[in-house]
Amino acid sequence: MSATSTLAMTHLVPLAKDLDENKVTPGVLGFIVFAVIGAAVWLLMKSMNKHMKRVNFEEAPEEPGKAAAAASTEGAKGAKGEERTA
Repeated sequence: MSATSTLAMTHLVPLAKDLDENKVTPGVLGFIVFAVIGAAVWLLMKSMNKHMKRVNFEEAPEEPGKAAAAASTEGAKGAKGEERTA
């Protein structure tokens, strides 16, 4: 142990005795961790909302006959070995 750590321990031990041993609090470090997690969640939600606004989807579904026909023709094209692009 270095002299600095020994000096720090001698100053912290009397402070620890003043605290109630049956009471545990998170302290400043707990608050900082909680605040960082809260800020990260807020930023992720903001980013998710921005990306969800960019999503373009069709609200009215197509007629069932058209959707089935389109799916069968795409499957036939893929089975013939034609290259499909996404």
